Amino acid sequence: MPKPRRFVECCKVIVPEYTVGHQTADDHNAEEAIADNIGQSHDPTMNPFPLFRRTARHPSAILLLVQLSGMLLYPFIETTHAGLIVFNAFGILVLGFTVRMVRKTPGETWFSATLAMAIMALLLLQSLFGMRHLLPWSSALEALFYFHAAYSLISYMMDDYQATTDELFAAGATFTLLAWGFTHVFILIQTLQPGTFAAAVNADSARTWTELNYLSFALLSSTGIGDVIPLTSHARAVASVEMFTGLIYLAGVVARLIGLTMQNQQK
Repeated sequence: MPKPRRFVECCKVIVPEYTVGHQTADDHNAEEAIADNIGQSHDPTMNPFPLFRRTARHPSAILLLVQLSGMLLYPFIETTHAGLIVFNAFGILVLGFTVRMVRKTPGETWFSATLAMAIMALLLLQSLFGMRHLLPWSSALEALFYFHAAYSLISYMMDDYQATTDELFAAGATFTLLAWGFTHVFILIQTLQPGTFAAAVNADSARTWTELNYLSFALLSSTGIGDVIPLTSHARAVASVEMFTGLIYLAGVVARLIGLTMQNQQK
């Protein structure tokens, strides 16, 4: 049975207001309608930060933008210790903030915050004191963190039968989260077993984060491996799992969102 609800009139839009409970798609769409009406108000005191209001309504879009920006900027800073720690710390903070906004579950928020603090501590030790032996631990925790964030966003997208604007952004952000998670799994394997991956350029050298991230996106999207290839059986097994994950994600989650979007447009 649905929970009792009362109705309030805000900006000439009647929407349901829950006192407690999980937010449904109807509630989310109603809030978007209210925000749009407020954004059209001519009273500057009611809308002092229009850009912040619009971006706050779509936290998945913020996450996707940060991830894509990071991928483009990372090759310029990955060779410096200071740039590495700043990039990772900022990315983890944004991910934790986004997961908290999307899911709003105390247990998941606590889990994400704990992982984020542990990862940042390990990265600081590596950067400030040169403790490179901690790289396998930080890579394993980062992979777990990104997979947990991807699971949270998938649960968010599968929670109802309507495709909202933020869920469409979440589809792209989740794909990137999965790719980043597998990238850190590859880093973990390469650290524990040197010579795991080869490439057309400097084949005997350890592969950089950018190279392994490129491999991860090629596998997840099933577009081909490219010039970075796994050599060991363990790396090839993980690569096979990533290809399977990408196919299931596109066929199950993305296709569902596309179908819901087309269904909503026909109504």
